[in-house]
Amino acid sequence: MPIRDLETWMWAEACEILDRADRLHRQFFRPAVMNVRRPAWEPPVDVYESRYELKIMIALPGVTPEHLSIILGDNYLIVGGQRHLPTGVQAHIRRLEIPYGRFERRIELPPGRFEIGAREFENGCLLISLRKL
Repeated sequence: MPIRDLETWMWAEACEILDRADRLHRQFFRPAVMNVRRPAWEPPVDVYESRYELKIMIALPGVTPEHLSIILGDNYLIVGGQRHLPTGVQAHIRRLEIPYGRFERRIELPPGRFEIGAREFENGCLLISLRKL
C-alpha cells in the first residue's frame, strides 16, 4: 500500500473514532434525561483521609448549594441534586459536554463512625469534611 493511501486510511479511521466518541457522549449526556427521577450522571470524587477526618471533594460546576442534598449513612455518603441548563438563554446549543440533569454519587466510607463537619464550595467543587468519632 502506498504511503499516501496509508495516511488517508489512518486519518479516516481517526475521524471515525472521534465521531463514534462524540455520538456516545451525546447519548449519555443529553438534556432529555433531565426530566427522569433517576440520576443521569455521577460527578467525579476525590477522597483524602487523615488521622482525624475524611475530606471529600466532588466536582459540581454550575451546581448551587440549594440544589444539593447530602445524606450520611452508616458506611456511605450520598450527594445528590440537580444541575440545570442556564435559564433565560434562547440559543441553539452547539456543544453540550458538561452534564446536566439529576446527579447522585454514593461514596463508600471506610470502617468507623463519622459526622459531617464543614461544607464549602470552592472553584466549582463541593468540599465536605467528615470528622472521625
